[in-house]
Amino acid sequence: MKKIINIIILFNFFFISCVNASTKSSIISKFENIQNLSFKFKQNINEKIETGNCIIQYPKKIYCEYNNFNKKLLVSNGKNLVIKNQTSNQYYIYPIEKTALNLILDKDFLLKKMNLSTGDLIDDKYYRFKFVEGNNEINIYFDKKTFGIIGWQNIDIYQNLVITYLFDVEANKEIKKNQFKLPKQN
Repeated sequence: MKKIINIIILFNFFFISCVNASTKSSIISKFENIQNLSFKFKQNINEKIETGNCIIQYPKKIYCEYNNFNKKLLVSNGKNLVIKNQTSNQYYIYPIEKTALNLILDKDFLLKKMNLSTGDLIDDKYYRFKFVEGNNEINIYFDKKTFGIIGWQNIDIYQNLVITYLFDVEANKEIKKNQFKLPKQN
């Protein structure tokens, strides 16, 4: 009887490992074919919720309009990241390599890390890849059924926990030529 129980446990472990490997492979395959993403987002930064729309073009370009009072704009041209409060005209510029977005927006880097990671299943719904690079700890989440990216979690340059949930995600849409032009400082 003990032998049968050990065989069943071993079989279950092997089956779960195969399913996870298949899910990981499908996620990586789908992600490899993405050149850009358009989506709506909900972002939680230290319990403060913000929403908006974003476009990502790999590598390292992002354009986000926030639906908040300040009409915040976040833009990266691949080298620099600008955050502009369009109501008060406050303007912040950072070299992108000093931010976690430098890694989150680098598809080749993410694919390399995902290939090296085992990943893990969260609540039988989401597949998470977790990695640490330098001072950055990043979690990237994918839907278990569609294999599409659904968000990430990181620490921002001000040491705030940032949880970003993506929805209404569309891949490989046509993007305006100057979409990632940095806004001017007024």
